Amino acid sequence: MKFEAIAREAVHLDPNDNLARRSIPNEIRRDPLTGRTARICHFRDLIWKKPDLDQLVAGTESWCPFCPDKVFKVTPCFPEEIIPEGRMTLGEKVLFPNIAPYDRLSAVATLGDRHYIPMTEIEPGRIADGFRLAIKYFRHLEDMQHPESVYHLISWNYMPASGSSILHPHYQVFASAFAPNFLREKLEAAWDYAEKHGSNYWDDLVTAEKATAKRYLGKIGRTQWLTVFAPLGAVGDVTAVVPNISSTLQLTDQDLDDLALGLTKLMAAYDRMGIYNFNMSFFSGAVEDKHARFHLVFSPRIYFNPSIGTPDVAALGRLFGESVCMGFPEEINAKLKVEFE
Repeated sequence: MKFEAIAREAVHLDPNDNLARRSIPNEIRRDPLTGRTARICHFRDLIWKKPDLDQLVAGTESWCPFCPDKVFKVTPCFPEEIIPEGRMTLGEKVLFPNIAPYDRLSAVATLGDRHYIPMTEIEPGRIADGFRLAIKYFRHLEDMQHPESVYHLISWNYMPASGSSILHPHYQVFASAFAPNFLREKLEAAWDYAEKHGSNYWDDLVTAEKATAKRYLGKIGRTQWLTVFAPLGAVGDVTAVVPNISSTLQLTDQDLDDLALGLTKLMAAYDRMGIYNFNMSFFSGAVEDKHARFHLVFSPRIYFNPSIGTPDVAALGRLFGESVCMGFPEEINAKLKVEFE
């Protein structure tokens, strides 16, 4: 397992210190699996000031289509050949077709009746039951032997900086025969790794990260939590690897509880940095993909300039596909690890 980091240094004359020379360390890191590079650009403290969230939320409940007074009136239904009842439910959580579908079997799952939930108040049980509702949908597609039921993916865009246009907590849920780009790249690279080394990349990654302890966070149940060496996110990423399984469909109820608990630990830690937005996605192979391991990725999101809403993805990331992280993942790990001790 090779963790390649190319140390760099930028020098400028600081106008705040009589034009004294100032050196700023940075790195180019190569992802051990895919070879994708990421830039580590460390120039500020990893702390942000939250806006007035009450003001942000005010009035949004009046038009929210996911609130209990509207969800069964304004959301669409599946055609009878997919779900005869039109929608699926689990308690107060509701799953229905996505009106902006990513694929043929694209759905939305609400996380209950409560319109806005601060990040630190989202209960593990709510998260896990949302997963259960999504997997109920996936298993239904499997039972009907739908040809698109290959990759079973759940994503969560929480709050506006994540790309969410509705504050009411909800998942994006879809099954597809076409793996999204990063998932496809990971699966192909993991296959090549298995062919070359005769072992599973994700198993080897967990072993290597536990040995160094620089980015290892801890274990919850059987899930292994790691900060990512070459992250996509501006404030680092965290991945949770579930051993011995390839697919979302193989997750147990206990796995779902453990994943949910780990996510709440991450939310608590990032909240202390003033961060209140994130993306989360499942990365799942097909059931027969023995070279794969199910893992999720949690990626906090920020505004580079909150006063004017500057997003944290600019030309380097959007057009070059090169991510920029504003802190060294090992330093971010130290801020997160207290929740896992």
